[in-house]
Amino acid sequence: MISPSELVEGIIAEAQYHDCLVIVQYKTQANLRWACSTLTTNGVIAEQRVTVIAFVAVDGGMATGSVTLTDVKASEYADIAKAAGLVALAAGKAEDEAELLSDVHSGDWSGAHQATGPEVFTSFAPDLGEMFRRSHADAIELFGYAEHSHESTWIGSKRGLRLRYDQPSGRVEMTAKSHARTRSTWEGRATRDFTNVSVADMDANIRQRLEWQSRMSEAKPGRYQTVAPSGAVADLMGYLLYSAPARDAFEGRSVFAKKGQKGKTRVGETLARLPINLYSDPAYAGLESAPFNVATSTDPFNSVFDNGIAHSRLNLLSDGRLENLITSRASSTFTGLNFAPPGDNLIMELPGASGGLDAMVEKVTSGLLLTTFWYVRVVDPITFLLTGLTRDGIYEIKDGEVIGAVNNFRWNESPVDLLSRMVAAGSTEITATRELEQFMRTAAPAVVFDDFNMSTVSPAN
Repeated sequence: MISPSELVEGIIAEAQYHDCLVIVQYKTQANLRWACSTLTTNGVIAEQRVTVIAFVAVDGGMATGSVTLTDVKASEYADIAKAAGLVALAAGKAEDEAELLSDVHSGDWSGAHQATGPEVFTSFAPDLGEMFRRSHADAIELFGYAEHSHESTWIGSKRGLRLRYDQPSGRVEMTAKSHARTRSTWEGRATRDFTNVSVADMDANIRQRLEWQSRMSEAKPGRYQTVAPSGAVADLMGYLLYSAPARDAFEGRSVFAKKGQKGKTRVGETLARLPINLYSDPAYAGLESAPFNVATSTDPFNSVFDNGIAHSRLNLLSDGRLENLITSRASSTFTGLNFAPPGDNLIMELPGASGGLDAMVEKVTSGLLLTTFWYVRVVDPITFLLTGLTRDGIYEIKDGEVIGAVNNFRWNESPVDLLSRMVAAGSTEITATRELEQFMRTAAPAVVFDDFNMSTVSPAN
């Protein structure tokens, strides 16, 4: 079997043009899946993706193009390198051209991928089985999955890039239903290795929320002081990140454009009521991620010319102020903003804050407590207005206590506008998004929003 490092070396040796960059991403994944409190499937999968990016000199600049494959034989190296070069020539001069890195080394270049497997669930699976037993006894149905992946990335180029990084990631999602499925709630956890996932805590949270749903009342549409748990906050901040490419703002196409002033952005403007920080950091404990740029294609967030550039902490918001928007080196030059490549995690924190979800509930005299957001869509990119549903339980708060459940709602809000209506935040914790499952590495606090817009009643459970 051809090793990833040998594959990279073989393809770049055949590239007869300015530079050739090869990215190999090899992933193994172990999973458990269950329904009706019974394990249904489990297994391990392996997948490989090879992206070959050609950089070909043309009149006036550099053309770039790529091909992506899953299975590569040594006899195909020359044809693959040639194909990428032809794609580049067909594309013509690249708008995002920047100087390519050379002679940068990081990681165990020749080491083999360390596959994940069922052993990652050694402590988790027995606890899950015990939770199944208790749920059967109490007529609670559990649906969900646990999965753990280990992805190794190799980046090599003719100019001497030899970079390697290994990324473990895991998550648990569980929906619980009871009373003939008239009650429903959700729990999620993010982890690197499942050693820190407490099934007992998940079970306790699920049972508490199902019990709250024994006392149902109707609530009308309107604006409510609303407590959002850390996972829902991370979903909102993930959407905010999606709206943050600098060029979109510079050209007046995003919520971060200065209104009525083309070519001006809101960088430097205070957006949040509280002095929160929103950032990515590859060294954040528990959310460690690749310390260099990986880009298989050019998009509003990234450029293939920036592969291998070192990552450090990127501050989007500092003390509630917009400090940066996302740029490649090319879009940084175009907009005049700082070079700010996107990281692979997202952290929100309020310095000095303490307390978790219960502490945020205690701050509310009259309001609502969410479980999760669901089916979120962008309504207006200029204001970044989103719409979505509450799902799997929304609860009434009176005098700092949950007194029961209410009907679900459709909501309409902009995460940017919500920053100005965030009136309290607790301590930051590593958390699991629900709507943005691809955001595997997030940390956020539970927060309290003023005047959250529950626009219409939803019949969803």
